[in-house]
Amino acid sequence: MSDRERSSGTARLLMGVAWVILLLGLWMWGREVTDVRHGISAPTTGDMAAVGRPPQPELPPAAQSLAQAAPLRVDIPAIGVQAPVVARGLDRQGAVDPPPFDQPGVVGWYGAGVKPGATGTALFVGHVDTETGRAVFYKLSSLRPGAKVRVVRDDGRVAEFTVEDVKVLARDHFDARQAYGPREPGRAELRLITCGGTFDRASREYTANVVVSAYLTGSGR
Repeated sequence: MSDRERSSGTARLLMGVAWVILLLGLWMWGREVTDVRHGISAPTTGDMAAVGRPPQPELPPAAQSLAQAAPLRVDIPAIGVQAPVVARGLDRQGAVDPPPFDQPGVVGWYGAGVKPGATGTALFVGHVDTETGRAVFYKLSSLRPGAKVRVVRDDGRVAEFTVEDVKVLARDHFDARQAYGPREPGRAELRLITCGGTFDRASREYTANVVVSAYLTGSGR
């Protein structure tokens, strides 16, 4: 093998190691947002699962933002979700407060924030599970880019969002801008958030959050 070939091989190896370190850093970046203390399972999720996946599909262009209207229901066909949406506020830690544990099939929307379909980032939160079973966002981490999320609004319109990214943000050094902030200014975007990582039985909390990012690509009635 020539010196040139050895040099090229070494460069490719170093680049591969750098990418693995970067992916590990992204997976560890964050802290828990929703305060879920009653888990019964320990799903393992993360961007490391993206290694070996097929290339991301070509995504549709963003649609023009809609007028303001509150959400009534969210449908996510890829994971079998058809759930009512209720307005929620913030908890004592300043995170979006999910619905009570006795409403595991309900999705919470941050009512003081952006309405889904309007310009900005609308926030939806839901439990992954409770002490008695799976909850509404149990399969959220299995969503992939290109999946559809439909939000029925109180003006009779259905806002259709397309998933563009699924991340797991660990509880340490959580970056709220990465979870809540717009990915592209001027678009109508949606975040779906639930617990992820593993369940720490000592603290009764999950170690991370699953954050699904989607953007408005259409609407109908």
